Amino acid sequence: MSKPTVLHSFHPLGQLEQFRKDPLVFLEKMARKHEEKVQLRFANRTVHLLMCPALVKEALVTQSDSFHKSKQFRELSLLIGEGLVTSESPLHTKQRKTIQPYFTPRHIQQYMTEMIESASSMMEGWEINCSRDISKDMMEVTLAVITKTMFNMDVKEGHQKVGVHLETIMETATKRIRSFLKPPLSWPTAEVKQYKTSIQELKRVVEEIIHQKEYHRDGKKDLLHALLHARDEEGNSMSRNQLMDEVMTIFVAGHETTANLLSWFFHALECDKKVKEQVYEEVDRVVGTDELSSGHLSHLHYTRQALQETLRLYPPVWMFGRIAVKDVMIGPHHIKEGENVLVSPYLMHRNEKYFPDPSTFDPERFLEARLKKITPYAYFPFGGGPRVCIGNHFALQEALIIAALYVQRFSFEMSVNQKVECHPLITLRPKGGITMKVGKRV
Repeated sequence: MSKPTVLHSFHPLGQLEQFRKDPLVFLEKMARKHEEKVQLRFANRTVHLLMCPALVKEALVTQSDSFHKSKQFRELSLLIGEGLVTSESPLHTKQRKTIQPYFTPRHIQQYMTEMIESASSMMEGWEINCSRDISKDMMEVTLAVITKTMFNMDVKEGHQKVGVHLETIMETATKRIRSFLKPPLSWPTAEVKQYKTSIQELKRVVEEIIHQKEYHRDGKKDLLHALLHARDEEGNSMSRNQLMDEVMTIFVAGHETTANLLSWFFHALECDKKVKEQVYEEVDRVVGTDELSSGHLSHLHYTRQALQETLRLYPPVWMFGRIAVKDVMIGPHHIKEGENVLVSPYLMHRNEKYFPDPSTFDPERFLEARLKKITPYAYFPFGGGPRVCIGNHFALQEALIIAALYVQRFSFEMSVNQKVECHPLITLRPKGGITMKVGKRV
């Protein structure tokens, strides 16, 4: 057994206070000082930060049965309950089996027309030659896509009905996750009240979606239809609470992460004019002024690579944790029952051992010949193992479609003086949004 590297601290919160001040800077500092793994103390919790692809694979794949989702992440249970993101087996396995068929590559291809229609519809209302918050726009278009493809519903006024409340939830949930002492949700503080109000508003939207599907029983056989008609071995249908949890999980997770990917994608193009020119040249050459179709997507190689490179530098899920449910060996390291492991795609993706010149935005890293040389689990924007993101193929196809459509029709220009910073909430958002001047191309 390897002797662990342990960071000692006399502070009652251990290293938690340093982490809370600037999580990304803290992680980068750990990576500079430690090679493989470091043991930290976050208040009363023992935390093992894994910084080696082989150890990440052990935790997520080989030894996945020894871990459950981190308890801190369950702060979101008030919003998504026991949905696919937070539930554990056997419920997780059962629900994943029901949902998985709607996210296979073959099935996802069938959503293409709806993805294009939803994205195009959102573009029609854009005012041209004025500044827009692109991150807000991306939230609205991905929300339109997920509700149309998964639930056959049209959600209008996405930011007012969903975006504002989701921002409040992400900010407050992140703050509570990182706090050692936090007010109980039964306390009537202003922050708790707003948090619970925002959650209730999102639940109201989801209830409306479910109600509409139940009312139109002869409608499209989409994911919501499958959830409504799912039966267990004894012939029992899903409880109303469980149905709400699963729909809410797909509703929130299905657009938040992809919106962040697209926001960072357009930001990255503005930061590297050479890459931007190549993306625009490819879209113009492959799609031109034609209506985007499935035949075009397979030829947008460089644009897809640019999206993959965006996921490397700005992975939406920048860090996540697991808790050991029994004593386990991860490589040569002993993890005791009840201890936590942390893995960070953001940290691993920027490690120069696996990605030379890691701060450079280089889509050609994902050329097929170079992609094969990337160490397994040095790049894992969608997690891995039995809990790998169920919507990874959906998200990449959706992002490619939206990127191609918007590049085809619009030009984007960011102010030279605008400084965009990473805001590491539960997902990696651009702090304060990304404002760009939008012009019309075709």
